[in-house]
Amino acid sequence: MTKKAPRRTAERIQEAALALFNRYGEPHVSTGQIAAETGISPGNLHYHHPSKDGLVNLLFDQYTAALAELLPAAASVRDAEDAWFFVHSLIERIWGHRFLYRDLNLLLSRNRHLEAGMRRVLLAQTGALRQLLASLQRNGALVLPEEEADALATRQVVLLSYWLSYEYALDPRHALEPEGLQSSVLRGAAQALGLLVPYLIPAQQELLRHLLRAYLTEHIPGKPGVPHE
Repeated sequence: MTKKAPRRTAERIQEAALALFNRYGEPHVSTGQIAAETGISPGNLHYHHPSKDGLVNLLFDQYTAALAELLPAAASVRDAEDAWFFVHSLIERIWGHRFLYRDLNLLLSRNRHLEAGMRRVLLAQTGALRQLLASLQRNGALVLPEEEADALATRQVVLLSYWLSYEYALDPRHALEPEGLQSSVLRGAAQALGLLVPYLIPAQQELLRHLLRAYLTEHIPGKPGVPHE
């Protein structure tokens, strides 16, 4: 049996940096900590990644690549169930690189690559959610005045972008820990989808509420809050 080739050092550095940034926030992680987590010397780390900003940029580019794979699916959303899976997948990707949102203002103030790139990300997400709304309307699942569509898509993006910051403010010691993934993602998706409820036709409203009750009850202890009309 052929042994699996060991991961390249550069890949291990990226994985370690992402895990540390996500857990502690990028400003609180040094290159020395990344080297120690990877099990290499600081000099070896510098050889592969000469600066921490370069690592941040690389991880950001990985995030945008993951989004680019997902966002086109918005145009194929037909009903509340499709919308649930799309929004859930979107916030999962945000969670995977949550350090970008945890210290967003600070990162943007000192990193030109992120300054330009994050604007493109937000506009792309807004455009995708606008397509999602249009697709729901085409398929008869939603009734939304044309003049309200852009504002609704923007509200969803704002909520998704700052949901994890809200969770962090409520519980800074635990909210962004890896074990919080399922509950944080589900709560964020539920809130973003709750904005659709007033515009969905009655059958789709009931379908969405059923999905939210099922997922939230299964994965989050206690009684879930299901959006109302």
